[in-house]
Amino acid sequence: MNFPPKSRKGRGAISNPEGRFESRRVEAVDDGWMIDGDAQLPPLATTITAERVRSIISRNDSPDIPFEQSINPYRGCGHGCVYCYARPAHSYINLSPGLDFETKLFYKDNAAEILREELSRPRYVCKSITLGANTDPYQPIERELKVTRSILEVLQEFHHPVSIITKGHLIERDIDILAALARENLACVHVSVTTLDSELKRILEPRAPGAAARLHAIRTLHAAGVPVGVLVAPVIPAINDHEIEHILAAVARAGARTAGYVMLRLPYEVKDLFREWLAEHYPLRAAHVMSLINNLRGGRDNDPNFGSRMRGTGPFAELVRRRFDVACSRRNLNAARRVPLDVRNFRVPMPPAAQLDLGL
Repeated sequence: MNFPPKSRKGRGAISNPEGRFESRRVEAVDDGWMIDGDAQLPPLATTITAERVRSIISRNDSPDIPFEQSINPYRGCGHGCVYCYARPAHSYINLSPGLDFETKLFYKDNAAEILREELSRPRYVCKSITLGANTDPYQPIERELKVTRSILEVLQEFHHPVSIITKGHLIERDIDILAALARENLACVHVSVTTLDSELKRILEPRAPGAAARLHAIRTLHAAGVPVGVLVAPVIPAINDHEIEHILAAVARAGARTAGYVMLRLPYEVKDLFREWLAEHYPLRAAHVMSLINNLRGGRDNDPNFGSRMRGTGPFAELVRRRFDVACSRRNLNAARRVPLDVRNFRVPMPPAAQLDLGL
């Protein structure tokens, strides 16, 4: 008998499906121990593995993404957000985009060393680097590993501009570096706020900080002079779209000055994981939610096309766009023109030996 998918406390994905590129096949079966259908499955342990990398800066030429360079300190993410579009990346390393993505984590332990080498190359052209484009740079394991902080320290040495996307309130730990960079117009932060509903957060983003912690981070960053914006992401039809105005009001009071949104994306294996999540947590609403998503995506679960993949198309997408624009206008969000981060102060630090060499 096939083992039925069942949610686990503190985990977003319901199951652990095979990735597209796995070289092995696994079939789960019921061994008879789960007699009580309401019994909780045992917790899954998180494993953390170091990996040495030969390059650290990723380049991007997508026309609907506002950055050209990014760094991902981690692979996989302990926040466990069921909708994460980065989940399929685990398929490339023979792991599942499901539970493996949030329990089998990798960190780049030589990230700072390699970054220093890449920034020191004579042909390097300074362009702002984004942290958090794929997985959260302030996920829980960052507290001990400090890979993100080591990257920020290198960027500060080089006076290099950086933007950060995160749900993690741990960013407050690095306010010393971020405030110093911000004084030179070298840093900005975007905090992702998906919901103000603690119960929805618990099942949608089980190990991410709650809304109160994220709002506190926004206030702390704003008070320190770090430009901070908000991403309402993802907007999920009939799940959290009704919160748009409330979220924007809360983040504006906290000190955010810009806001954007992204409509739910369901690439590759994520669409099946999300359908499982809906069936588990919103069984009576699942068909309606997927119908609205399909209408946004030209009749499909996902639209990968540039220009439409972030916002969707059709009447519902247009309604969300108008609501978002009106709410931003009321809260004075996006009122000022965004000033690009400064690339003119970039410089390669002189090695200590060169500073002490008097030629004698």
